[in-house]
Amino acid sequence: MTSEGDIILIYFEGKPLAFARIEEILPNSKPSWYHVKLLMLQVPVHTITWILRDSYINGAEFTMNGKKIRIEQVICPDDQTDQTGQNDQKAPQTQNNEAEGAKVIPFADIKKK
Repeated sequence: MTSEGDIILIYFEGKPLAFARIEEILPNSKPSWYHVKLLMLQVPVHTITWILRDSYINGAEFTMNGKKIRIEQVICPDDQTDQTGQNDQKAPQTQNNEAEGAKVIPFADIKKK
């Protein structure tokens, strides 16, 4: 179930259009309808408010001005995978980089130049 604070992906005519975060869901005067305030995650950042049924908030398709729209909650994956589907696990780093011939350059030294 989608709720406040969730990130959603907005589909327009079946194609992904934009990401948004649900800022608040407030009841409307009509039963089973809600004012859904969305923070659009694009430049420039802005908010919009849609009046939606609870089923639309949870992924059912609806129309606006005759155009098909659907919202889908974005779930963060547990671990990252590369294009082949393999886990993207890096080799463990050693504690002493100098033993491998690496040289550490502090950022403070770069800023002085």
